[in-house]
Order: sequence, then C-alpha cells, then structure tokens
Amino acid sequence: MSAAASLAAGLVATLFCVDLVRRYRASPSPHTAAYAAGIGFFALATWALFVGTATGWTSASYRTFFLFGAIVNIPVLALGSMFLVVGRRAGHAMLMFMFPFFAISLPTTLAQPFDAGVLPPGGVPSGRDLWVDMFGPRLWAAIGGGMGATVIILLALVSLVRFFRKNPRLVWGNLAIVVGTLAASTGGTILALGLDWGFAASLLVAVTFIWAGYRIASGARRRSPIPDPATDGGGR
Repeated sequence: MSAAASLAAGLVATLFCVDLVRRYRASPSPHTAAYAAGIGFFALATWALFVGTATGWTSASYRTFFLFGAIVNIPVLALGSMFLVVGRRAGHAMLMFMFPFFAISLPTTLAQPFDAGVLPPGGVPSGRDLWVDMFGPRLWAAIGGGMGATVIILLALVSLVRFFRKNPRLVWGNLAIVVGTLAASTGGTILALGLDWGFAASLLVAVTFIWAGYRIASGARRRSPIPDPATDGGGR
C-alpha cells in the first residue's frame, strides 16, 4: 500500500509541477517559479519514496527522499507564498535568509554518514534510526519543515482574512492549501506510529489539496481585480 500511495502522490505532484511550469511560461512571476520548484522537489521526494518502498532502499534513494521531502521543499513553497502574499521585497529578503540555510543543510545531508545496512527492505525508514546525530539532517528538517509550514499557514490565513468578504472563492482556495500543508505536517507523526501506508497517503492528500487550492485561488484571482503584491506597490 505504501508503494501504491507514493506512486499516486508522485504522479499528482509531477502533473502539478508541469501545470506550474506552463503557467510560469505563460506569465512569469517569482511566486509561480518558487511554487514550481517546491512542488518539483516534492515530486522528486515522492518518486524516491516509491522506489524505496517498491524495490528496497539504498543510500541514494533515502538521501534523495529526505533531502527533497524533509528539508528543501517546504521552505521553497513558503517562499512562493511570501512572494505572492507579501511582495517581492519580502520574498527577496526571505530568499537571502534561505541561502545560508541551504548552504549548510544540503552538504550536511549528502555527507552525513549512516549505515546503509540498517535500511529496511520495504516501508519507510525512520530518520531517528538513521540520522543519529541530532545536530545533522534531522535538525535541518525540523527547522526547514517547521518554519516553512508556519509561514505557509500564516500567510494563507492572512490572505483568507483579507479576502473573506471580497472573494469567497479565494478563501476556499486558501483553506484547501492550509489543509494540504497540515496533512503534510502530520506525516511524521503518522510515520512515528508505524503506519507506513498512512505516511504515503498523507503526501497524496497533501499535494492533492494544495493543487486544488492553488487552482481555485488562481481562478479567483483571474475573475476579480485583486491586486497582486508580487507586481503592485507591495513589490516595489
């Protein structure tokens, strides 16, 4: 069941990424570029999860899964929300903060040793068992995932309050994004309970709700003259 759910999540994430790339080519904007990159990283992580659960884990597949799924993708998605809701200036400031975070966390995750012999033949490995150094990849995953999810949820709620009366469709889109982000955040808890299939299913639910929320919110913006902070005075 884990392999099937991760396969479905990988397919949905890939289609979502293609959708975002097409939108960026039609109308380039920093928030669309960040969202496309974040969902692309999510897709890489879910494909690595599928390979690991279906054929057995290797050091390469697990590092790919952990790096792009636990450390990189959520902060990049949060960057897209920052560009969209607050504006270019805030987005660029956040990007400058992210450079040193990635400069340290990426090589740490790629170089941190662990015994590949403890990788299970199937299911989802526990980062606690593999990354024994708390001040290594597990720390960066906690910082990146926690702060990134917080930014996404707070900015979605800010946008929700801002357009509660003006554009109900946009409100529903943002609610779907919040639900998707919360679903992704609960994945670690589900995994800790030993429900490998539930973890993979949480990723499928997350990417489905985030995609649906993005499409609903994007449709709402096209149908009403709502100023976009990425291009109006907020971005100067």
